[in-house]
Amino acid sequence: MLLRTLMFWSESILASHSPTPPHTAPPPPHSDSLPARHGYDSYSELVLPFKSNTALLDSYTNASGGIRVGKLMEHLDSLAGSIAYKHLLGPTVSALGPVHERGFYLVTASVDRLDMLAPLYPVRDIRLSGQVIHTGRSSIEVAVRMEALGADHAEGEKTIMLGRFSMVCRDATTHTARAVNPLLISTPEEDALEVMGARLKQHRQDRSRRALNRVPPTSTEAADLHAFYLAHGQPGPHEDGERVWMADTKLETTMLMFPQERNVHQKIFGGYLMRLAHELGYAGAALFARAPVRFLALDGISFTRPVPIGSVLRLSGRVLHTHGKLVHVAVRAYTADIATGAEEVTNDFRFTFARPLDPLNANSRREVVPKTYTEAMLWLEGRRALEMGMEIRGLRGGGRE
Repeated sequence: MLLRTLMFWSESILASHSPTPPHTAPPPPHSDSLPARHGYDSYSELVLPFKSNTALLDSYTNASGGIRVGKLMEHLDSLAGSIAYKHLLGPTVSALGPVHERGFYLVTASVDRLDMLAPLYPVRDIRLSGQVIHTGRSSIEVAVRMEALGADHAEGEKTIMLGRFSMVCRDATTHTARAVNPLLISTPEEDALEVMGARLKQHRQDRSRRALNRVPPTSTEAADLHAFYLAHGQPGPHEDGERVWMADTKLETTMLMFPQERNVHQKIFGGYLMRLAHELGYAGAALFARAPVRFLALDGISFTRPVPIGSVLRLSGRVLHTHGKLVHVAVRAYTADIATGAEEVTNDFRFTFARPLDPLNANSRREVVPKTYTEAMLWLEGRRALEMGMEIRGLRGGGRE
């Protein structure tokens, strides 16, 4: 089930100037009137045959011979959306159909995490898969997995990335919340996944309530921030590494949004934005480290509003926190109205990269230092993200960092 464009752009333009077709969809249902579905009903997968298809591998290869992670993020976003639609429409449906006939649409509310648990294998096939693990009244939680497939049975499969997407359903006419099909639980495995999905949703809500733009930092965080300021924010030389002001790590790019990157809702495809943000984040981390870096995690994405076709997109990134070899980067997306120049925030992205550590190289000990109160809160947010990522990768990946 494709989530990219289903018609030519010329047809979309003609449709936008035609009278809106009458709304033929039935009234929005209540969740108790919708058929419940198993998690396995929504299971979907995509295999990228890198081992056997040299041309495909070449189109995904980065400058150092590895795989472009941002392009894989595009696929994961599309896969997660397809899984959510499959849950709503049923496992046998292969096409979405027009929104006004379907009566609803899905939007990605957030990407909670994508954690890299093992290196990518350019010479092995990659399988992307996932399914619905939890539903709310109008929300759907989707878990995704990326695996390297063995060349033979003895090699087996190796999980290299895990993540989760949160989708919300909207009525096509009123654009208000619309009920989604409940998740049917009938096996211990389904129950475990549903509990995990509910717990992850609760954790996301708890993090939102504890966000530093809502409540002050804890006493421990305030003390650690002050100690860091005394060690790195004072004038003079610093024996334990080079100080880099947070504002000096800023990196930006601006581009036009063309219709070739649209989704089925005639907005810019979210996975494409993920790839652009990842590549800018990588560039910022590498320039800060003055060395190539390795992707470890997408720590979170919030989708505030869609990016219109034809708008001017500005991506602004900066390093927020460093801890040992870890570099945490934030990228914020803005759209500008060409007629007025007014800007709106559309997305916030957070990434963690690993830099090479060399005791003899001062670049590997560079520390990002906040100068203002706003930057200090961002520094603490980055630390929270790094701590959570280290805990998750330690539990799932055997403690490797």
